[in-house]
Amino acid sequence: MAVSWRSWLANEGVKHLCLLIWLSLNVLLFWKTFLLYNQGPEYHYLHQMLGLGLCLSRASASVLNFNCSLILLPMCRTLLAFLRGSSKIPSRMTRRMLDKSRTFHITCGVTICIFSGVHVAAHLINALNFSVNYSEDFLELNAARYRHEDPRKLLFTTVPGLTGVCMVLVLFLMVTASTYAIRVSSYDIFWYTHNLFFIFYMLLMLHVSGGLLKYQTNLDTHPPGCMNLNRTRYQEVLLGNLPQYFPDSSLGGFSTLEEPNRNTLVKICVEEPRFQANFPQTWLWISGPLCLYCAERLYRCLRSNKPVTIVSVISHPSDVMEIRMVKENFKARPGQYIILHCPSVSALENHPFTLTMVGEEQHEDFEGNYIESVDGLRQYFHFHDTNSASP
Repeated sequence: MAVSWRSWLANEGVKHLCLLIWLSLNVLLFWKTFLLYNQGPEYHYLHQMLGLGLCLSRASASVLNFNCSLILLPMCRTLLAFLRGSSKIPSRMTRRMLDKSRTFHITCGVTICIFSGVHVAAHLINALNFSVNYSEDFLELNAARYRHEDPRKLLFTTVPGLTGVCMVLVLFLMVTASTYAIRVSSYDIFWYTHNLFFIFYMLLMLHVSGGLLKYQTNLDTHPPGCMNLNRTRYQEVLLGNLPQYFPDSSLGGFSTLEEPNRNTLVKICVEEPRFQANFPQTWLWISGPLCLYCAERLYRCLRSNKPVTIVSVISHPSDVMEIRMVKENFKARPGQYIILHCPSVSALENHPFTLTMVGEEQHEDFEGNYIESVDGLRQYFHFHDTNSASP
């Protein structure tokens, strides 16, 4: 039992520790943001208008920002391959963790889908509350133009609403195209649909620029819930002394108060509350990983422009084909895969192939075998003797 426990700890312990840290950060972000919008004095009036929907929408948005920044990192394959092969990372356990990058990518994707559902549901409630709880006292807080405005207008005529609808559609396409059945039957649909994430991220940065949610800026001169005594100078007074600030006609309202309530402190406000739109923080989360991924994609694009010479194509039983090819300054290891593109056959079509063997000679050229089921792909290598391909 002790041996099996130590074996599990050595093989799986670090992976589960990283998963626990990631999960704890998600919970911490969600709870901290929820409390801020539920109890923060700067969001007192906004919370009175929107209620629980405000807290859930902002808390889920924090989790979405966090995972949208992490989901791109496992897809930096060139960087991960460099780190895994670097002599500066001698630990086998660390290299095994890098091999789990695809699993972490899927985990972040599932989390984004779940909290996107929470975020959308909360914003639907917010749109309804903006319409029903239209404030006559604090007009700056209103997203609706008048009371009982159709909430659908808020969804399709505002920047946050319209970009949110578009992001849901893009996310739906990406998720459905990522299913196993579609990936196996048509890898190109999966590949090109997944590249819609560029549009998703652009919409995400526009989504937070609408400025619908506002916070109060003058808490010192207008504490939330304070009493405005005809712009009397701000102070804290005993409730028993309040009648001197009111006309004689209103004194009766205080004459019948019970004695314990006379010692209650009431805050008097000097001016009306002032509100300001939240500063968009999404770009702070995603700009770094997005720039890193774009730089790596550009590097891969430039590297793939070098031609590949197909040395031989051998047909094996069971509809399996072996392709031997050479490419300058290209290094790989058995077990890795490449995406092969032949422009002479199709300008848009790509096919993943598994690398099973590499040349043993140490030179700059690359030589290897790719064995893969090629049902329906025979035309792909029909012109291999006259055309070049690019992995």
